[in-house]
Amino acid sequence: MMKIVFLGALSAASMYFAQTYPASSIPENLKKNANVVIRKDVTTVQINKIDEIKYQYNTVTTVLNKDGNEKAVAYIPYDKSRSISDIKVTIYDESGKKIKSYSKSDFSDFANNTQGVFYSDNRVMVFTYTPVQYPYTIDFSYQSENKNTVFIPDFVPFYSTNTSLEDAQMKIINTSGIDLRTKMYPSKYNYASVIENSNGNEKTYSYKNVPAIDDALLIPEPVKILPHISFALAKFNLAGKQGTLNNWADFGTWYYNNLVEPVAVSTPAIKSEVAALQLQGSIEEKVKKIYQYMQTKTRYIYVGLGIGGWLPMMPDEVHKKGYGDCKGLTNYMKTLLNEAGIPSYYCVINSGPSQVSFDPDFPKMGGNHAILMVPTENGNIWLENTSQQTAFNHLGYSTTDRNVLSVKKNGIELINTPVYSADQNKEKQNLKIKIAEDNSITGEGSFFYTGNQYDNNLGFVNLTPKDKNDALKKRFDVLNFEKVEMKNFTNDKDKAVITYDIDFKTNNYCKNAGNSLIFRAVPIFSDNIYKTDENRELPFEIRQSFADEYEISFVIPKGYKTDETPNDTSINSEFGQYKLSFVKNGEEIKVVRKIQINKGAYPKEKYNDYVGFRKKIINMDNSKILITKI
Repeated sequence: MMKIVFLGALSAASMYFAQTYPASSIPENLKKNANVVIRKDVTTVQINKIDEIKYQYNTVTTVLNKDGNEKAVAYIPYDKSRSISDIKVTIYDESGKKIKSYSKSDFSDFANNTQGVFYSDNRVMVFTYTPVQYPYTIDFSYQSENKNTVFIPDFVPFYSTNTSLEDAQMKIINTSGIDLRTKMYPSKYNYASVIENSNGNEKTYSYKNVPAIDDALLIPEPVKILPHISFALAKFNLAGKQGTLNNWADFGTWYYNNLVEPVAVSTPAIKSEVAALQLQGSIEEKVKKIYQYMQTKTRYIYVGLGIGGWLPMMPDEVHKKGYGDCKGLTNYMKTLLNEAGIPSYYCVINSGPSQVSFDPDFPKMGGNHAILMVPTENGNIWLENTSQQTAFNHLGYSTTDRNVLSVKKNGIELINTPVYSADQNKEKQNLKIKIAEDNSITGEGSFFYTGNQYDNNLGFVNLTPKDKNDALKKRFDVLNFEKVEMKNFTNDKDKAVITYDIDFKTNNYCKNAGNSLIFRAVPIFSDNIYKTDENRELPFEIRQSFADEYEISFVIPKGYKTDETPNDTSINSEFGQYKLSFVKNGEEIKVVRKIQINKGAYPKEKYNDYVGFRKKIINMDNSKILITKI
C-alpha cells in the first residue's frame, strides 16, 4: 500500500515538473497585444579575469500564434574568441507537456552575415522549430565562454513590440578584481521598472510582469520606452589587446591605437590612385571627387574578420578587391583622403530608424556602423561609404540626428550628425492634367525630392524602366493609374536631389452628376488611415519633419465651365501646417497645396489631436471641384 502511494506521489511530482509552463498560467495582462510571452529569461554573467567571462543563458518563451514564431528562433552567435557548450532545447505543448528535446546537432551553422556566406569569423548557430499547433513553449539554454570582455550586453526586458515578459533576471558575479561600472536608465514613461539587489561581488537585476508594447501607429521603438541597464568593465580585453574604459579619452586613445592606426596603411598603388585624380580646388571639391571615385570602384559586403569584428580590412585589400564592409570602406576612404593631405575622422554610430545616441557620461563599446567625418572651415562633411548611389555629404534617415564616437589620436569626441529641417526634407510635385468627358484624365508630372525624401526614392535607381513604372503604380496607388511611365530619372549626387517626370492615364477619375463632372482637387496624396484611440497607452513619435509643395493644373474639356471650387483653407497646429488654395482661369483650374509636418515626441494625451489634424488634411485633399456643361 505504501509503495502505491509513493509511486502516485512520484508521478504527480513528475507531472508537476513537466507542466511548469502551461499556457493557461500566463496572466491575462501579458497576453494582451502579445504574439510571444517570455516566461523566464535568466542570464548569469561570471567575470573571472580581464580575458575570461562566462555566460549562462536560459529563456523559456511561449509562442501564442504564428506571428510569434520568428521571435522564438533559438540562435547563438559565436566566433574564435567565444566557445559554446551545453546547448539544450525542449519544446512543450499548450498544457506544458514535453513534445521533444533537441541538442547542438539539430542546429544549423551559418556565417553571421545577412548577405549569405562570404567570409567572416562571426558565425551563428540557428534552431528553427516548425510548430504543429499553438500555443507552444520553447525552453532554450546554453553556456558560452568569451575572452573578449569589452562587451557586456545591456539588460532590457525585450527588444521588439508584441512581446511580453513574465520574469527576467540578470546575475553578475565579478571575481576579477576589476571595477564593473553600471548605469540604470529608468523608463521615461514608467512602463516597467528594474529591481536591484547587491551582495558582495554579486549583483542581481530583475524585471517582472512587463506587458507587451502594441505595434501601434507612430509608437517609439521599445528601446526608447523600456528601462535598461548598461555595464562596462574598467579594464577589458579585445582579442588580446587590453585597455581601460573609465572615460572617453582613455577608451578613444586605445581605440585609435588598436583599431584605427594599425590599418591606416597606404601603398604605392593607392598613392598613384589619388595622384591620377588630379585634385584641384577647395577641400570640399577634392573630398567630393575622391568620394565619388571611391563609390564607382567599391561595393559593400559584410566582413566580420579582424579584432572581434571591429578591425577594418586593410586599405590595400579594399583597393585590390573592390569591396568592403562599413569599417573597411570608411577606412579606405580615410586613407585616400590622407594621401590628398586631408584629415578625417573614423566615426562609430548607432544606425537605425530610431535616433539612439551614446551617453556622454557612460563610456562603453557600442555602435553598429562606421561613417567618416571631414572637418572644414565651412562645417563638417559626412560620408556614408557603403552606398554607390547616395549623394556626397548626405546622411540618410538612419544616421541623422544622433551622436557619433569620433575616434581621434587623443581620445573619442562625441559629435552630433546633422538634423534636417522640414524644408530640407522636401517633395515638390507639379502636375498638368487634362480632364476628358469620359471621366478619364491624362497627365504629366514632375517630381523633386531632397533630404529624407531623397532617401525614400533611392530605391528607384537600379530598377529597370518596367520595374520603375510598377513601383510608381504601387506608390501612387491612390490615383489608380491605367498606365504610367517614368522618364528622365536623375540622381544628382552632388546636391542630394532626385528628380523624375511621369506621363500617365487614369480612368474613372471623375464622377457624373447630371450635366456636371465632379473630381478630387488633389490627385496624389497620402491616404493613410488615422484612427482615434481613447485608450492610447504610450506617447507617439513623428520621426522626421518634412515639407511638400504641390502645384496641380487641371484643364477642363471644351464646352464646360467651372461651377464650384472649395474655399481656400489653412490648418495650423503644433504638429504642422496645411494650405490649399484655388485659382480659376478660363479653362484652367490651378490648385496649390502646401503641407509641413513637425518631428517630435508628443504625449499620448495629444494623439487624438494629431489624428484630428491628419483627418482634416485628408478631407481637404479629398475636396471636390465641380464643372458643368455649358
